[in-house]
Amino acid sequence: MVQLKHLAVAALATASQTSASPLIFTRDDSDSNTTYAFTNANGLNFTQMNTTLPNVTIFATGGTIAGSSPDNTATSGYQAGALGIASLISAVPEMLDVANVAGVQISNVGSGDITSSILLEMAHKLNTVLCNDPSMAGAVVTHGTDTLEETAFFLDATVNCKKPVVIVGAMRPATAISADGPFNLLQAVTVASEPQARERGAMVVMNDRIASAYYVTKTNANVMDTFKAVEMGYLGAIVSNEPYFFYPAVQPTGKTAFDVTNVTAIPRVDILYSYQDMSNDTLYDAVGNGAKGVVVAGSGAGSVNTVFGDAVEELVSDKGFPVVQSTRTGNGQVPYSAEGGISSGFLSPPKSRILLGLLLAQGKKVEEIREVFGMTGI
Repeated sequence: MVQLKHLAVAALATASQTSASPLIFTRDDSDSNTTYAFTNANGLNFTQMNTTLPNVTIFATGGTIAGSSPDNTATSGYQAGALGIASLISAVPEMLDVANVAGVQISNVGSGDITSSILLEMAHKLNTVLCNDPSMAGAVVTHGTDTLEETAFFLDATVNCKKPVVIVGAMRPATAISADGPFNLLQAVTVASEPQARERGAMVVMNDRIASAYYVTKTNANVMDTFKAVEMGYLGAIVSNEPYFFYPAVQPTGKTAFDVTNVTAIPRVDILYSYQDMSNDTLYDAVGNGAKGVVVAGSGAGSVNTVFGDAVEELVSDKGFPVVQSTRTGNGQVPYSAEGGISSGFLSPPKSRILLGLLLAQGKKVEEIREVFGMTGI
């Protein structure tokens, strides 16, 4: 196959307009991923370039969707992030009937090892290769499921060019008999290619469902239909690889968009879990060990015991240290904080942590932070 390393996008567009037949270069069918049909101005390598199809970039971070085990019945104990992006794309040739696909390997780890540095790198690259390139229709991020909702929330807040960013994972490794990753990936690429997916923020696509990244959470440690937005519902469904959206494009109430172009680091924010007899020294230890903010997963509507509440009030009111009170229950609103903390509204502890970190990166103080969180609830 002839290598076409530096063919201009403009030339492709011109050819598609002046020729009765689309300009098509078939992907390399060998095991090598060093020969490509097309390389764009941002250095993204496409194994196929069909000008009648949209362009989608897949950012791979590892996780179960790239997991491997010698036992094809294993749904635990496998090695997460064992397969690279080239293997993921090659395993689903059907996606090339939907879009021209380029792959970028951001990391290859279990989702517990995703860091704020990796998140910033992804946001910076997405804003460059997706938002600043008019030829790109959307992007997909493959990710481990354990912290997928945190990455999805972060990207929803920091990639704001109206193009779809779809986060996808799998509950079973690629080597399992009933691996869900390949079909999830095909559906994710399909949604990222869909014009009706624009202006909805980031989305999570798994198990035939389309969910808002702002609200969705992992609800079960094992089963495939784990990602749900229990109170808010799904945005849509996918049937026979056709996306169907239940509602017109809309943004979540209270969503805050962030420009992270010049952000190089996210300040440390810790999460503390509330329980009976909880000691306030855990809060002071977090501060002493370098946390710039704390989120408390409180009981009920964010409550903590009296001793801990006194410590919250001291830090927030007297020292201007932000403490956000969320709920450990999994759903519901924290409408106010009797202890003087910052109420999380409808945001879960992990999502409150992401939002607080982004606000701190912008230098926001307690009352400014309280105002932003105040828009997420009633």
